[in-house]
Amino acid sequence: MRNDGTSPALGVRPANLTDEELLRELASLHGTRHETFRHGADDALTNHSRRTDELEREYLRRFPAREINPDRLR
Repeated sequence: MRNDGTSPALGVRPANLTDEELLRELASLHGTRHETFRHGADDALTNHSRRTDELEREYLRRFPAREINPDRLR
């Protein structure tokens, strides 16, 4: 871990991201999920899953009352 809260392998701690950065990171991960799942090495998939989980948990922590689309209930 560096003094600025980053790690070369793990990225910036989710709590240190601005709301805008968090949303951008989530969009990027969601956009690359299928490709990583289908073609990534085991380590890549593990890291992708871990990072997605970290960022999604942070999003839910910040926005517990997020807007829910009633058409998306399953």
